[in-house]
Amino acid sequence: MKSQVSVEYMLIMGFAALMTIPLLLIYYTYSSESSESVAASQSLQIARRIVDASESVYYLGKPSQTTLKLNFPDKIQSTNLSSREVVIKLKTKNGVTDIVQVSSVNMSGSLPTTQGIHIITLKAEDGYVQITSN
Repeated sequence: MKSQVSVEYMLIMGFAALMTIPLLLIYYTYSSESSESVAASQSLQIARRIVDASESVYYLGKPSQTTLKLNFPDKIQSTNLSSREVVIKLKTKNGVTDIVQVSSVNMSGSLPTTQGIHIITLKAEDGYVQITSN
């Protein structure tokens, strides 16, 4: 009788473990995909805000400047401001994804690649907008 109880207990625990392992794998896969999706959305929002603020400052004229407080995600591989484009490269499990926003004004400067909150200063100059991070 005691051996039957212990065998049944082992079967129940084995079944529970058998059901838990696939659930953990599904959870891990879903959480990594959603993390990449959130990083891509944050990067797109950052690029859009920089482009919008650059155009606004540029059209207001030379002494104009503004600051943006932006939260950069942790999956950024590199950033680039090439004349009229803001390019953010993200590391994903499928490779590198480019987030690109095009502006109607020239931009110059650099953007951070580290995770966290950064203060970005945009200042109108003659013919372009200077972008710096503190």
